[in-house]
Amino acid sequence: MLFKDVTILNEDLEVEEHRYVGIKGSKIDYIGQAEPEQDYGRAVDGRGRLLMPGFFNAHGHSPMSLLRGYGENMLLQDWLNKKIFPFEDKLNGRAVYWGTLLNMAEGLKFGIVSHSDMYFFVDDMVEAVVTAGCKANISRAIAQFDDTDPWQTTRFKEVRRTFNSYNGIENGRIKIDAGIHGEYTATPVAVRAISEFAVENDLIMHIHISESKREHEECKLRHGKTPVQFFKEMGTFDTKVLAAHCVWLEDEDIQILKDNGASIAVNTASNMKLASGSADVPRFLKEGINVAIGTDSVASNNSLNFFEEMKLFALLPKLTSGDPTVVTPKETIYAATRGGAIAQGRLNSGLLKEGYYADLILLDISGPNMYPVHDMLTNLVYSMSGSDVKMTMADGVVLYENGEYRDIDVEKTAYEVKTSVEYILGQL
Repeated sequence: MLFKDVTILNEDLEVEEHRYVGIKGSKIDYIGQAEPEQDYGRAVDGRGRLLMPGFFNAHGHSPMSLLRGYGENMLLQDWLNKKIFPFEDKLNGRAVYWGTLLNMAEGLKFGIVSHSDMYFFVDDMVEAVVTAGCKANISRAIAQFDDTDPWQTTRFKEVRRTFNSYNGIENGRIKIDAGIHGEYTATPVAVRAISEFAVENDLIMHIHISESKREHEECKLRHGKTPVQFFKEMGTFDTKVLAAHCVWLEDEDIQILKDNGASIAVNTASNMKLASGSADVPRFLKEGINVAIGTDSVASNNSLNFFEEMKLFALLPKLTSGDPTVVTPKETIYAATRGGAIAQGRLNSGLLKEGYYADLILLDISGPNMYPVHDMLTNLVYSMSGSDVKMTMADGVVLYENGEYRDIDVEKTAYEVKTSVEYILGQL
C-alpha cells in the first residue's frame, strides 16, 4: 500500500506535509517527499489526511464491555464487590469471546491497534483478538485469597498453559504477560509464585497499583509498606512491570518504579469516574518514567474513544497542579503511541519510521473542527474526534476503513453480547 501526498507525524512526532509512505508486508518500507518508483500496490490519496502511529491501549479488561453502564455512580470497592465480581462469577467462555470481540471493534474504530489486557478465559480472548486482527498483550489476572499451593490451582495452571500455547503466535501479534489483579486480591505466596514465573520467562508483569486511597492505605496496615514496596519485596520488580493507575504513589514508590524501568499506565477517565483520584503525570514525566495511556474497561469508562482519553490525560494535570504548562500535546501523543508500545514490549512499533511495524491510523484533518491549524499536535489532542479515524491498520493489514471492518461482523457481535448479558443477568 502507498499513501500519497499525505501529512504525517514523523518519528520525532513532528508534522511533515506532502509525504509518500510505502507499506511492504507488515512493515513501513518507505517514507519520503518523492513518489517511489517501487510498486506498493493500492494507492491511497492522502490529501486532507494525516497518517500517524496507532494507539496502544496500555491497560484494559476487554471482556468487560459486557458490563458497559452496569455499575454506575459507585466507589471502586463497592463497584467491584456489589456489581462487578458477582456478574463476573457467572461468566462463561463464549460471553468473554463476544465481549472481547466487541471491544476490539470499538478499539479499531477509535484507532487502537494493540491492547494490554488483564482478565480470565484467556483462550477465548485470544480467539477474539486473532479474529479481529489486531494486537494484544494478554495476562491471566491472578487473584488468590489463601495460601494454597498456587500451581495446584486452576488459575495458575491456566497461566502456564496459555503462556505455552499462545505467547508469540500470529507472528508476535499475541503476547502473553503475567498478571496480578492487585495486592488486596492476592496473598504473598501467590504474588511470589507469579513473580518468579514472570522472571523465569522474561514476561511483563501487569498489575493494578495504588488505584484508590483505600487500597493504598490498607496495604500499609497489612504489610507496613505501600503496594509498590510490597511488590518490590515479593520480587515482582525483577521483571518489567506495567503498573496500572498509580494514583496514590509516595516518593519511594516513584523511585522504585523509576529505578526498575517500570511503565505506568494512566487511566484518567476511569479514575475520574470512580473518584479514585488523579495520577501525578507531570512528576512521572519529570522523573523519566515511561508513561502510557489506558482506558481501563468500558465498565468504568464507558468508551474506548482514545482522543477523549488523550484530552483528559493532558487536561486533568493542569487543573490539579494549577499549572497550564504541564503535559504538552507532544508528551500526550507520545504516551498514547510510543509510550504504550514500549510498555507492551513492542519496541519496533509505535513510531512512523522505516523498518517499524505498520501499526498506523489515517485521520481526516479536513473537517471544521481542525481549522485553523496554529499547531497540529494541539489540534490532535484537543480538537480531534474519534469519528475522524478513517483507517486503522496493524502489521500492514487494514482492519477498519470508513466504518467497515475486515473481519468483524459488528451486528452479529452486538446480538451475541446482548444475548450473553441477558443470560448472565438471569442467573443473578
